[in-house]
Amino acid sequence: MDLIKHTLVEVRGLKLHVAEIGTGPKVVLFLHGFPEIWYTWRYQMNAVAAAGYRAIAIDFRGYGLSEQPAEPEKGNFMDLVDDVVALLDTLGINKVFLIGKDFGSITAYLVAVVHPERVSGLVSLGIPFLLPGPNCIRNDLMPSGFYITRWQEPGRAEADFGRLDVKTVVRNIYILFSGTEPPTARDDQEIMDLVDPSTPLPPWFSEEDLAAYASLYEKSGFRFALQVPYRSLGIDCGITDPKVTAPTLLINGQKDYLLKFAGMEDYTKSEQLKHFVPDLDNVFLDEGNHFVHENLPKQVNELIINFLSKHCD
Repeated sequence: MDLIKHTLVEVRGLKLHVAEIGTGPKVVLFLHGFPEIWYTWRYQMNAVAAAGYRAIAIDFRGYGLSEQPAEPEKGNFMDLVDDVVALLDTLGINKVFLIGKDFGSITAYLVAVVHPERVSGLVSLGIPFLLPGPNCIRNDLMPSGFYITRWQEPGRAEADFGRLDVKTVVRNIYILFSGTEPPTARDDQEIMDLVDPSTPLPPWFSEEDLAAYASLYEKSGFRFALQVPYRSLGIDCGITDPKVTAPTLLINGQKDYLLKFAGMEDYTKSEQLKHFVPDLDNVFLDEGNHFVHENLPKQVNELIINFLSKHCD
């Protein structure tokens, strides 16, 4: 971790936090999800750098040490796509391997669709190809207390999170998202009520890890994080007939609660995915959960490095 360098890079009028390790022309850019931050890639960054790649991880705008946009509530996924491309331009990088997790995967897919010439290959953790829009996540087919539905309601998550300190909020979300069922509250509950305070952290996630995450969210808060991904998931991004032409690896944890979203497991395992991502390999890790890159880092690192080696120009 001490070898990872940290800088702030001006991108489209905002300073983005960039973490980097390794050198050379072969570049891997890591895109985090929620409740994550650049730090979520600590195992992967060191592994790919040791394999001869330049590893870069960012905090998305509004997250961690990156600056907040002036109007967070107007943010959408295309802002993140434009940030990624502008960052590559600023750093003088023509082509890159993208590795995404959670909504970072959606961003990676969009970059590959809109700017195929910039993407050498793509690795997604847990998220099959999804396009933001009305049918991205079928909340209507999930229970009314489904966490995404709750967090999309203006003010509700803010009030729920606001009862607790930031560290407890991140702790609770990590515990909830490590489970096999989508977090769902009763009518008389909020999402934070689903975690008993005595519940331990997952064994692969230390108090030191939690402190690293919490310190970054204490700076950024959750204002932009609730907008992107949650409240912008249903915003149509204006793309028709999308295709990801870059070689793609989808790594799934068989215990990922996302597979319990309406239709998600069938879609993830279907040939329909090949319509959007023709050059796709799909791997399931039996003991992997939503944080498969953190709970099974050695297996995930091996899959990533093999993929990079196979598709390096």
